[in-house]
Amino acid sequence: MNRIVLIVEDTETCRDTLEVALMNLPDLSVRSVTSAEEALQCMAGNEVCALVTDLRLPRMDGYQLIEAVRSQPQRVSLPILVISGDSDPLVPARVAGLGANAYFSKPYSPSAVCKKLEQLLSAPTVYKIQ
Repeated sequence: MNRIVLIVEDTETCRDTLEVALMNLPDLSVRSVTSAEEALQCMAGNEVCALVTDLRLPRMDGYQLIEAVRSQPQRVSLPILVISGDSDPLVPARVAGLGANAYFSKPYSPSAVCKKLEQLLSAPTVYKIQ
């Protein structure tokens, strides 16, 4: 059975780019949603092996999504990758403090995201951003 990677991205081109890149990883299925609320609903009904999220989302932002996911005991070690166009230099430290495992600023390399995701999924223990 394939593991599910959930993409949370409200911009269609970014979402499509991530989907195409992640579909090439073996034994992974990709699901996409456009809001944090949809992500939480999807995660409630599916076993997700990783979360890839933008920070600028409608209504509930990516920071709040990370906090909500990390507050669930069964999701404390879920790999979370953040992709954002935010130019604030404090963002990587902020998302790391919330429990994200990796941060990529836009524009980003889809292959670098894939490589990091593979690394996190194959690691016996998930490590946070350093």
